[in-house]
Amino acid sequence: MAAAIFSSSSSLSRDGLSSSGHLPVPPSRGQPDSLKISDSRSRSSVEVGSLSFKASREATVLAKEIAVFSVSDSEKTAKFQQIIGLSVQLLPTCASFNRKNLDHFQNLAEAQAPKFMVIACADSRVCPSKILGIQPGDAFTIRNVANLVPAFESGPSETNAALEFAVNTLEASGLFDSDFNSFLLSHVGNIFVIGHSRCGGIRALMSMQNEANASGFLENWVVTGRHARAAARVHSGSVSFDHQCKHCEKESINQSLLRLLTYPWIEDKVRRGKLSIHGGYYDFISCTFEKWTLDYKGRQGYAIKDRCFWS
Repeated sequence: MAAAIFSSSSSLSRDGLSSSGHLPVPPSRGQPDSLKISDSRSRSSVEVGSLSFKASREATVLAKEIAVFSVSDSEKTAKFQQIIGLSVQLLPTCASFNRKNLDHFQNLAEAQAPKFMVIACADSRVCPSKILGIQPGDAFTIRNVANLVPAFESGPSETNAALEFAVNTLEASGLFDSDFNSFLLSHVGNIFVIGHSRCGGIRALMSMQNEANASGFLENWVVTGRHARAAARVHSGSVSFDHQCKHCEKESINQSLLRLLTYPWIEDKVRRGKLSIHGGYYDFISCTFEKWTLDYKGRQGYAIKDRCFWS
């Protein structure tokens, strides 16, 4: 299924950027090359000392409460059941899943060799494996608020650490193929940035009035998408706030695709045709999915190609 997402036979190319300097945003509906999705089953600056003390004290209190647990105490009984309930529910499902895929996981135990990297939102309503129909081992995945990619110059973050690991380290590790008694080099050949409808992170970004006064982890993170917000306000400033947010959701994906090219090892592989960069937008209200590919032309600029729409 994952391969089908990335290798559609339909295509649509555009020359260069829009007049505003931004990549054109694919329209939401009505693509002439609409396809049907097949069944996915087929294929900081805080007082660390006091914070740590508070956290450890709370954990100690919880541990004591469990230790003195009494069946006759109905309140503690309910709390204990709440604590262990989730684990009890998950264990049978996990065990059953592993048994069904035993051979696959035995191979993955040796090494991983994903062909895709997915950057998706942490939103609980958006699950990349469900959307793309991918299985464990298929895609190296990073999820953050609003599926943002910070620029290379922004400094270390969990997102660019994952990028470096997926694109560089995994390629060097390889996977041993016992049938051929040789190593198969792992190569992440596609990076896929997936945005979605009703994104809370994008709404937080669009609601910011003055990024200079950004406070808290959330605002300081989503401000990464400031250029997408500016483009959304210019191109859709006369429509409702919800429509502005939707425009920003898509424009933010395009901006993240461009920021991927600020990483030297990514730009080099894209330029040499060893790596492809894709954008995707999942609308869980209408159950539709859009996909497009960044056509990087080096000094000649950028374009959108292989645009597809599934419903």
